[in-house]
Amino acid sequence: MSDFDYIVRTEGGARKTGSISAENYNAAVEKLQSQKLTVVKLNEADTSFDFVKPFLNRLSLEIEKIKNSVPLNILVFFTRQLATMFSAGLTIERALYFLKAEEKNKRFKKALEKIEDNVKKGLLLSDTLERHPGIFTNLYISLVRAGEVSGKLSETLEELSLYLETVEDTQRKVKSAMYYPVFIIIFLIFILFVTFTFLIPKFSSVYEQLGTDLPYYTVLFVNISVWLQNNIFSVILFSIISILSVWIFTLTDTGRLVKDRFLLRLPIFGNLIQQNILSKFGKTFGILISAGVSVMDSMDLIIKVVNNRVYELALIKAKKNIENGVSISEALKSTNVFPPIMIQLLSTGEETGEIDNLSLKASDFYSKQVNAIVDRLTSLIEPILIIFVGVVIGAVIVVTYLPIFHFGSALAQ
Repeated sequence: MSDFDYIVRTEGGARKTGSISAENYNAAVEKLQSQKLTVVKLNEADTSFDFVKPFLNRLSLEIEKIKNSVPLNILVFFTRQLATMFSAGLTIERALYFLKAEEKNKRFKKALEKIEDNVKKGLLLSDTLERHPGIFTNLYISLVRAGEVSGKLSETLEELSLYLETVEDTQRKVKSAMYYPVFIIIFLIFILFVTFTFLIPKFSSVYEQLGTDLPYYTVLFVNISVWLQNNIFSVILFSIISILSVWIFTLTDTGRLVKDRFLLRLPIFGNLIQQNILSKFGKTFGILISAGVSVMDSMDLIIKVVNNRVYELALIKAKKNIENGVSISEALKSTNVFPPIMIQLLSTGEETGEIDNLSLKASDFYSKQVNAIVDRLTSLIEPILIIFVGVVIGAVIVVTYLPIFHFGSALAQ
């Protein structure tokens, strides 16, 4: 007998989780269906150590994203069209049929076929989206579920499409600003490779024939060049192993905590990450509360949405305090990671009964902060990179031409 963890829907549409014992996977499905339950998700219970299971889940999710991810602009268009069709009176099933027929991306078309098929079988849209974690994020699924619970799915999809459009616009700004820097960096790497591989060794052979020594810094460059030529495969292998090791470490809880703490402490970028997390928190919390989802359930969903271990632990602590009767604003304040502006807005919202609206206003405020930081970064990247490239190329030129400056004295000798 094996144990299986399940997520099911009752005949009344209520969501239910638990575990069941059965001889195999199919027997577990039959057992649940015999109780007139619709199976949403069924996995064999993991008996491994607690730290192994989260790691394996994250590794599986990363592989799933690599295999099945679709461009954000496609997801934005799908969400916008789905919201429009649903608000116009079409059923979700009918809207999915039309969107599937028009979809050109093969990966997404295949996913839409499965989503449509599961909706026909009676699953809620959020439940079937949850089966495609490589495409739909926790935030996306959580907001769709909130819309279904509140009966405001079309409005929620509209909000979601606006949010995704903002994210896409931000990503587009960053990408467009990075095209030129990436080209310059690739060109710089090419120049350095040619210099170390062909140019500097020729100066070395010339000076050997003249019987004089190269300048110190040129000798240093020559030694680096020779070492790289002799160990190029070892360097590549070591780099690959190091990158994979760091990536695997960041999939563990400890690794994620170390990585996220480091990122939050970065100048400029740390502030950008924090503002983005606060924007997502405010948006998700406001929509869930306005949709009628309880505070406890909302906190559970938001923990999955923030995508930062520091804030996940803070929200877990805040949730425990709220369960013990502490107000939402005080519980968040005790974590020492939420800024005073957010705390003040939520405190005012609790007093006035408008916590959902003020949470959404906080999200708008931090979203504007994110856009402002991105605009500043995109305007600063180019000049900073030009200075950096100029310094590197200048240093290479000076070191390369140092032997020429000594060429006259070498000939005289």
